[in-house]
Amino acid sequence: MLVPLSWLKEYVDIEITPEQLEEKLFGCGFEVEELKRLDAEIDRVVVGEVTECEPIEGTHLHLCKVDCGEYGKDIQICTGADNVYKGMHTPAALDGSRLPGGIVIKAKPLRGIPSAGMLCSGDELGLNDDLYPGAEYYGLLDLPKDTVPGTPIAPVVGLDDCIFDISVTANRPDCQSILGIAREVAAILDKPLKMPATDYKITGEHVPGFSIRVEAPDICPRYLGHQVRELKIAESPRWMKRRLALCGLRSISNIVDITNYVMLEIGQPMHAFDREQLESECIIVRRAKEGEPITTLDGKEFILSPENLVICDGEKPVALAGVMGGLNSEITENTHELLFEAAKFARDSVRKTARSLGQNTDSSSHFEKGISEYSVELGMDRALHLIDELGCGKVGPDRYDCDAGEPKVGKTFKASLPRINAILGIEVPEQTARDILRRLQFEVSGPADSLTVTAPRFREDIEVGEPDLSEEIIRMYGFDHITPTFLTDSTVTNGGRRPELKTADRVKRSLCGQGFCEAMTMSFYADEDLDAFHIAKDAPERNVVRIVNPINANMTIMRPLLAPSLRKAVVINLKKGNTEGRLFELANVYTPKSQPVTELPKETQHLGLAAFGSEEDFFSVKGALEDLAADLAMTFTYERAEDVPYLHPGIAAYVVCEGERIGCFGKISNLMTKELDLPKDSKENYKIFLGELDYEKLAAHIPQRILYKPVPALPDLSRDLSLVTAEDVTCGAIEDEIRKACPQVAAVELFDIYRGIQIGAGKKSMSFKVSFRQDDKALDQETEERYIKKILGNLKYRLGVEIRG
Repeated sequence: MLVPLSWLKEYVDIEITPEQLEEKLFGCGFEVEELKRLDAEIDRVVVGEVTECEPIEGTHLHLCKVDCGEYGKDIQICTGADNVYKGMHTPAALDGSRLPGGIVIKAKPLRGIPSAGMLCSGDELGLNDDLYPGAEYYGLLDLPKDTVPGTPIAPVVGLDDCIFDISVTANRPDCQSILGIAREVAAILDKPLKMPATDYKITGEHVPGFSIRVEAPDICPRYLGHQVRELKIAESPRWMKRRLALCGLRSISNIVDITNYVMLEIGQPMHAFDREQLESECIIVRRAKEGEPITTLDGKEFILSPENLVICDGEKPVALAGVMGGLNSEITENTHELLFEAAKFARDSVRKTARSLGQNTDSSSHFEKGISEYSVELGMDRALHLIDELGCGKVGPDRYDCDAGEPKVGKTFKASLPRINAILGIEVPEQTARDILRRLQFEVSGPADSLTVTAPRFREDIEVGEPDLSEEIIRMYGFDHITPTFLTDSTVTNGGRRPELKTADRVKRSLCGQGFCEAMTMSFYADEDLDAFHIAKDAPERNVVRIVNPINANMTIMRPLLAPSLRKAVVINLKKGNTEGRLFELANVYTPKSQPVTELPKETQHLGLAAFGSEEDFFSVKGALEDLAADLAMTFTYERAEDVPYLHPGIAAYVVCEGERIGCFGKISNLMTKELDLPKDSKENYKIFLGELDYEKLAAHIPQRILYKPVPALPDLSRDLSLVTAEDVTCGAIEDEIRKACPQVAAVELFDIYRGIQIGAGKKSMSFKVSFRQDDKALDQETEERYIKKILGNLKYRLGVEIRG
C-alpha cells in the first residue's frame, strides 16, 4: 500500500525524519518494503527565469539567457521547445545535474552554439498533470511568476515528498488505508489523531418511494445507501488529483475520484450508481441466479452463479458486490442523480467471485481482507462531506441502512494484566500498559487483575482477549524488552537432525553427485496435467484432493504424482535453451482418505527424477539408480514396465527392491513427446526420461547401519558366458538367476547381443561377464566349474537358456 508522507501529516503531527518513521513502523509490525523519495533522482535542477529569448535562424531552436539566482544570472541555454518566451519561469537543469532515469545533463554545444544546461518539461521531471498542472504539455513546464530563480525545483512542483510502500498483513484490515496507518503513527508517536471531516449539509429533496432490501444478510451484513441530486460532473481539485496520483491512480471526474479517494483514505470501497439508469425504485442485494449475465464497467461480460453476490435494480444486476460496478449504471457526464453505496461484504464471498471470474480489483482486495461496519459509516459520511465541500451536488436527507444486527459498539471483554505479563514473559508497568491501550483507542477500566477492555469498532481482528492484548502491548512497548529464556519444561539437548532427515540428506547427496539438481515445484496442478499424462479416468491417480478456492485455473487439485510437475520444469528449461540436465524432487503427494474430502489427506513422500538431453538414454538413467542403490548399500532389480501410460512401453522399467516394487522410470511416450509445447521441428531431438519412486517404501529398505568388510586380497575372477535364449527373455531375468544360483557372484555385466541365422529364428545370443569374489584364497578349478555348472543348470531349468556352442 502506498502512503504519501504529506497525506499522513494531515492527520498526525510528524516531527521525525521519514527514515526514523520507517524504523518505528517496522518495530510495531509494519514492513516498509520501500521508502521512495520523489526527488531522489533529481539534482541541481532549479527555477530559471528566461530574461532573453531569440530564435536561432535556420533552426527550430531558441537561444535563451536564464537567471538561475545564486547559480548564475546570465546562463546561456539553447532549447527546442515551442512555448518558450521572455519572462517565462521554468525548470533549468544546470551543468552536471541529474534527471529521473539516471540522465545526466552536461554543458555542450547545440548546432555549434554553447549551451550550459537544459530547460525542462514536466515529463522530464517525472510529473503528470495530476501531480502538477501543465506537466503533460509537450514543451517547457510554465511555472508561476512568483517563483524565485535559483530555488530547487522539488518543493516548487511538489516533489519534496516521500512515499512509504507498506506491506499490510492480512490480520490488520483496519490499516489498509491512509487513516489506518495514521492511527498507528499517532499511537507510536503519542500524538493526537486529527480525524478527517465528515460533516455535510442536507440541501437535496426527499426521494419518495425508493427502498433498499438485502436478501443475503449472511454475506452482506451491512449496506448503506444515500441519495445525491443535481450533480455537477467536473474536474477534481488539484489537491485531490495530486493525492490520488501519489497513490498510483489517475483522476477521472470529481464523483469517481471521490469514491477512489475515500477507498484510499478511509479504506472503504464505494460505488456510485446513476439513479436515472436504474430501472426501478428498489435496490436488491441478493445472490445471482444460475446463468444470469452482467457486463462490468470494463466492458467484460460474465455468466454468474448463486456463489456470486450482486446488486440489482429490482431484477437486473447493476454491480458485482465488492468487485466492480455494471456498465449499465456507470457515472457519465450526463448523470444528474446518484445513489452512493457503502457496504460490508463477507470476505470469502468476494474472494470467490473475484477469483472465479478473474476480476481482481482494488475494491475486491480491500473486501477480501475485511471491512468493518464502522468503516462503512465513516466512508459514507466522508464521501458526502466531499460532495458538499466540492459543490458536486446536493446531499439529500434519504439514507438507507440495512444491517444484520451488526454491533454499533466495539467488543468488550475481561482481561488481567498479570496474565498478559505471563504471556509476554516480562513485567510491563501497569501505567505503561494502560497508556499503550489508550493510544490504540482501547477503553480500559477496572483494577489490573480484572480489567474491562473495549476494543475500538474498527478493530474486528481483536477476538481472543488477553493473547491479542499482549500482542498490542508488546509491539508498542518494544520487542527489545523481551529477554530470551528457556521454556519452563524445556531440556538442553545436543540437537542435530532426526534420523529420517539424515537419510533424506544421503539420498540427495548421492543424486547431486550424479549431476542431478534439486527442484522444488508447487504442490498443485490441474486435471489437464493428468490428461497430458494420459492417466485413465478411473485410475487411482484420479482420486484427488480438489481445491475449493483455487488461486487460478492451473492449480485446482493437489498433486497425486510428482512426474507432471517435473515434466513442466523440463519443458521450461528446454524453452529457455537449456538443452540438457538432470532434476530430482523429494516432496509429498496427496491422496484423499475418502470422497467427499472431510479430513486431511494422506501425505506420502515420493522421489521424482527427470533427465533430458541428447546424451541421456535408458541405461544412463538406470545407471544413476544403480549408483544411488550402491551409495545406500542396497541392490535394485528391474522388471519390464509396459502399462505405465506416460512411458514408452519398450523403454521403461519398474524398480524392485527385495521383491517389492517401489517405482518406475523410462522414456516418455512418443505421443507425449508429440504433444509437448516445444518447436515442432526439434521435438525429435529431445529425449526426456522420467522416474518416480515411493520414497517411504525406498527408505524402509535402506539399512540404518552399513557394515564394511576388508578389501579382498585377491582380485575378482571373471568368466565370459555366451548364452542362447528365447527373444522374450530379458537381460534382468538372466542376471537375477545368475546371482541367485551363486552367492559368490560379485557382478554380472552384459557386453554383447547377437541375432542371426546361426542362432535361429525367435532367439538371441547374450554374452555376459560374470565376476566371482575371491576372499581369502584363490578359487580352484573344481570350485569354479561347480559354480558355472550350477548357474547354467538354473538358467536352463528356469528360463530355458542354453550355453552357446
